[in-house]
Amino acid sequence: MKLKPTGDLALIKKINTAIVLDAVVKHAPLSRAQISEKTGLNKATVSSLVQDLIDSHLVIENGPGQSSGGRKPVMLLFNGTAGYAVGIDLGVNYIRGLLVDLEGNVIAEHQSSLKQQHAEQALAQLMACIEQLIQQAPESPYGVVGIGVGVPGIVDDKGTILFAPNLKWRQVTLQEQLEAVFHIPVTIDNEANAGAQGEQKYGAGRGIPNQIYVSVGIGIGTGIILNKELYKGASGFSGELGHLSIEYDGKPCSCGNRGCWELYASENALLERAEQLGFENLEELLQAATHGDERVISLIRSIGDYLGAGIANIVNVFNPNVVIIGNRMSRAAEWLKPAVQAAVDQRTLPYHREHLQILFAELQDQSAVRGAAYYAISTFFTKIKSGQ
Repeated sequence: MKLKPTGDLALIKKINTAIVLDAVVKHAPLSRAQISEKTGLNKATVSSLVQDLIDSHLVIENGPGQSSGGRKPVMLLFNGTAGYAVGIDLGVNYIRGLLVDLEGNVIAEHQSSLKQQHAEQALAQLMACIEQLIQQAPESPYGVVGIGVGVPGIVDDKGTILFAPNLKWRQVTLQEQLEAVFHIPVTIDNEANAGAQGEQKYGAGRGIPNQIYVSVGIGIGTGIILNKELYKGASGFSGELGHLSIEYDGKPCSCGNRGCWELYASENALLERAEQLGFENLEELLQAATHGDERVISLIRSIGDYLGAGIANIVNVFNPNVVIIGNRMSRAAEWLKPAVQAAVDQRTLPYHREHLQILFAELQDQSAVRGAAYYAISTFFTKIKSGQ
C-alpha cells in the first residue's frame, strides 16, 4: 500500500522541527549553521524550521555571535518565557507550590501547612494554591501550559491516587478533578519520583546515569533512575521502599504491614522520639542541634543509623552511582550524614560501595516541587513536538 506523500512530508517536518527545537533548548545560544552541523539537517531546512519556531514564539534571535571570518551569525535562544508551568508538592502536612517558566526558573512560590488531611478540604486548599500561582503568571503566548503534582502515595496512569497511607486516602481521582477545574493538562506522580526528576534535571543528580532518590519526610519514598530513565516497574508503582520490612515483628504501619523502614528513619520517627525531650517540630529540633544540644544531635544520628541501614539494602540491590537524600529531613544533613555514611559502609557489599556517593539534595526540600513542574513542562514539549 502506497502512503500519501503529503502525510509523509508532514510527519518528517514534525520530526525535524522537534530535532531543531531540541538543539536550541539543549545548546543555545547557537546559530542556524551550528544547528545544521549538530543535527545533520541541511541549511535551507534548518532556516525554514527556525523561522516556524520564531513565528511560534518558541525561539528568539539574540543578536550576532562570534564570526569565524565573514558576516557574524545571528544567535538563537529558546524563549523560556513563552509559557509557564505550575509544580505542586502535596505533602502529608504541607502544600508547596511553584510557578516556573519553560526553562524551570522559579517565578513565584507558595507554601502553607496542610490544615485538613481529609481529601475534600485538602483538595480545596490545593486548588486555592494552584489558582494563586496561575494568577501570578506574566502575560505570555502560551499562558500556563500545565500543572504537575507530586503526591505521597501510589498513583495510576490516569492520575488517580490509589493509596496514600499517611494521608489515609484511597481512590482519589486527582488528575480528573484538577483538569475539570483548570482546563489545562495535569500530570500526577509519586512525590519521590518527582523528587528524583527534580534532582536529575536541576540538582545533585545532573548527568548521573544510575541514582536513587530517597525522600525522607513524614514517610519515606524512593525514586529510582536507571540508565537516566525513571524506573516505574511493571504496573508503574515501583519505589515504595519506605515499606521495606526492617523489623520482622516491628511496629504496625499505616500501610498494613509491620516493621516498615519509614517507622524508624523518617521525620515522623524523629518527632515521635523528640516529643519525650519536649520538642514539637523539625524546626525546633534543627535550631537546638545548631546550638549544640547533644540530646538532639544524638537523636538525629540515631535516625541516621536507621536511614543508612535501609539505604544499604537499596545499594546492595541496585548498585547505583549515587543515593540522594531529599525532602524535609535533608535540612538535618550536617548531623545525619556521618551516621548514614557509617551505616552504609558497615552494611553494603564492598564492590557496591567502591564508587558509591551518598549526597544530600541540592534543591533541599524543593526537589519534588521542581520535578513536578518539570513534568508539566515536559508534557508541553511533547505536545509541541508532535504538532498537537
